[in-house]
Amino acid sequence: MSGEPEVHEEFEARLKAYEGRPAAATGVGRDPVNEPMIRHWCEAMGDTSPAYAGPDAVAPPTMLQAWTMAGLTRRPERTAAYDELLTLLDESGHDAVVATDCEQEYLRPLRPGDEITFDSVIESVSGRKTTKLGAGYFITTRTDVHAGGELAGTHRFRILKYAPAHRPSNPAERRPRPVVNRDNAGFWEGVARHALLIQRCTACTTLRFPWLPGCTTCGSPDWDAVEASGEGTVHSYVVMHHPPFPAFEPPYAVGLIELAEGVRIVSNVVGVPYDKVRIGMPVRLEFRRYDDELVLPVFQGVTP
Repeated sequence: MSGEPEVHEEFEARLKAYEGRPAAATGVGRDPVNEPMIRHWCEAMGDTSPAYAGPDAVAPPTMLQAWTMAGLTRRPERTAAYDELLTLLDESGHDAVVATDCEQEYLRPLRPGDEITFDSVIESVSGRKTTKLGAGYFITTRTDVHAGGELAGTHRFRILKYAPAHRPSNPAERRPRPVVNRDNAGFWEGVARHALLIQRCTACTTLRFPWLPGCTTCGSPDWDAVEASGEGTVHSYVVMHHPPFPAFEPPYAVGLIELAEGVRIVSNVVGVPYDKVRIGMPVRLEFRRYDDELVLPVFQGVTP
């Protein structure tokens, strides 16, 4: 045991040697900045700002990373150095990964037609950290995004590569726990007492879901909550076949449920065969207990 700190120090020195090395070089955006992607983004986010439409439209600043993403393919710009760093962590038992946070800085707006290029660097590798997930290392990459050769923004992305902490002896009985934070704690408190709560802005009365710290319509931070009636319809859905996971039994239907109040929530559609779920199908809220700790809202399909 006396040599353990020295082992960690030696390993951390190997990791630190990757700081400053490129993670992606001479990357090129798969598409120029374009109006269809901007429109889809705004529709998904519920952002109706006039700045993002019309002949003088700009792209929402928070789309910065979207113009550099590869989809389901591996980017050729990714460097051997970044792969080596991840392999070094994998082989040492730090083979699990979770994204933790990102930071963006916007230097100029992006406009339809802008051609995007980017470069990424391994900005920092932390010392060994102990978290509830397990012990590991935070890796921060910085991506500089250029439009027409001009620096338009910077995106920092941080992941935790960790060795998973001890798991329960029978993980098949446990579903993943929801992430509860100060912005959504009230929602989960409602679920615990079998109430599906929707936030309501007290300034403009707009209902919103999922829970957010402020109103996306008027910007007010003040809100209260109303209880959903539990009635709704399937707005859209997918049937999950893969990947297999011990706590789930595929195939099963996951629906985007439009509640009678007008907001939408993602949850399981239960009580009907997965291949009988249809867009427009009426559903009713129920609360299902999965173990001693976990209760989740699901939606019972209503068939004619």
